Parts: sequence; C-alpha cells; structure tokens
Amino acid sequence: MKFDILTLFTGMFTGPFDESIIKRAKEKKLIDITLHNIRDYALDRHQTADDAPYGGGAGMVMKAEPLAACIQEVKTRQPASTVVLTSPQGRPLTHRVAAELAQKDGLIIVCGRYEGIDERIRTLYAEDDISLGDFVLSGGEIAAMAIVDATTRLIPGALGSCESAGSDSFGDGLLEYPHYTRPPSFMGLDVPEILLSGNHELIRKWRRKESLRRTSRLRPDLLCEVPLNKEDLKLLKEIAQEDAGGV
Repeated sequence: MKFDILTLFTGMFTGPFDESIIKRAKEKKLIDITLHNIRDYALDRHQTADDAPYGGGAGMVMKAEPLAACIQEVKTRQPASTVVLTSPQGRPLTHRVAAELAQKDGLIIVCGRYEGIDERIRTLYAEDDISLGDFVLSGGEIAAMAIVDATTRLIPGALGSCESAGSDSFGDGLLEYPHYTRPPSFMGLDVPEILLSGNHELIRKWRRKESLRRTSRLRPDLLCEVPLNKEDLKLLKEIAQEDAGGV
C-alpha cells in the first residue's frame, strides 16, 4: 500500500516510521511511505505556505497554491490513491474506518496546520476527512502517523500473527480481554488459574467473558453496535450478577 504524506514538518516522521511494525512492513515491501514537503511547492523564494485569514482573526491559514500543486503532482503519480485531510472536522478514526482505509490502493494524507487549510483545497481535492477525536493538536502530523499505523496493522502480513489484528481491542467491536505473562505471581497478584489450565475452550470463554466485562464497564456504548450471540447474552447476565454480588 502506498502512503504519501503532505506536511510542513517532514522531520516529525523520522522516528515513528523507522521502528516496530511500520519498519517491518516497509522492509517486507507491504507498504511504501513518501513524505512531501509542502513548502517545496510554494510560489515565492521564501517558501511561504501560510497567510493571514480573510475577514480577520487570529492565526494563519495554509495557502491553497502550494497545497494544490503538491496534491496534483502526487495524484498524477498515484491516480488511484485517496486524498485524505486531517482535521478536527473529520470523521473519527475508528477500527472500522481503518479497515476501510486498508482496502484503498493508497492514501494521500494532507497534514493540516495553524488555523487550518484554505477551504478551496477541501472543495477541490478532499475525498475523506479524518479526525483523532474532539481535541486540538498542533497539526495533522500525529493524526497521519495514527492513520498509517492503524491501517498498516490490518494489511495481511504486517503483524507477526495472522490473529493479532482480529483479537485487538475493537477488532470484533469489543475491548480486548486482560493479558498476563510470566511470572505466575507478582506482588501478591496471581494469573487467573483458568489461563494455566491448558483447556482451550475454557480459556476462550474466559477471554470472551472478560472482553464483554471490560466493554460493559468502560465502553457500554459499544455493546449497542456489536452483534451478540446467545453465549454473549448469557455471559453478560453472569457478569451483571457478579457485579451485583450475586451468584
């Protein structure tokens, strides 16, 4: 999958894209990431990429000309790629959205800065608009990193185990169950005995139950969107009884 990232600060991506899963995915040729400095497409010798907003107000706005020139050049090379803006106005980045993006041929991610980008760029080029949530970042670079990371994980072969992405939190719509590793006892807390039993069916049920328990406690809103089977409903009933102090 091809990622083209348009930014004013290419140096911000050096560490995150040279470590861990993204590094391995690049080495396996599963993804290719190219950074494009928007200032290189500015029209003046000072490489001006922002200007004061029409109508007055605080802050600066990213200029249309260099952004348009950069997008057009990248789009010419990658015509099948989808142009994605990063902004607080976008749809929230969820697991479902990441899975949708992972099906694309490529992404051209435009990192917003300052008060935002000239609205004409959104009108002319934007095919999607992604936000990390209802808070403000200094720019879209961190959002772009999150999009690349969340999407890359879902590309077959990117993770060490083919089951890893599906069992992650939100992989099936629920939060993930608790994890434990050696030692079996730590500071007076023991690993649940069922995980040491070797009984795979009991372990599967325990994990599903704890996933449901954690979701119902921390993100009950997610339960409204997840298709629950008879076993899930039974486990939720048990959880409610346990939480109420019943048997």
